[in-house]
Amino acid sequence: MSQPTPPGQMAPHIPADVFQRAQATGQPVVFVVNNAPPAFPWQRLLIPFAIAGAAALGTWGVVAALCWLMDVAAHTATVIGGAAGPIGAGGITLKLARSKST
Repeated sequence: MSQPTPPGQMAPHIPADVFQRAQATGQPVVFVVNNAPPAFPWQRLLIPFAIAGAAALGTWGVVAALCWLMDVAAHTATVIGGAAGPIGAGGITLKLARSKST
């Protein structure tokens, strides 16, 4: 298991021979730390586009579901209207579908 470097510590380990040689000769020990950020932070750009894309796909899904629901409702009303014939309430009759004779 890898042990993470504690914050503020430059290197987790300096080899003993390098340390002893630096102590004996007074030679400095140089640490090279590569903390340069990438040329362009893609994460800053990709996250908003991912959220916008998910929202757009979700919106299109809702629109498609509503279109399907309206289509099913229209077909259901047509079938019920064709099977029921004229409907009357209080002396007013309403014919929901055309007659079959042409």
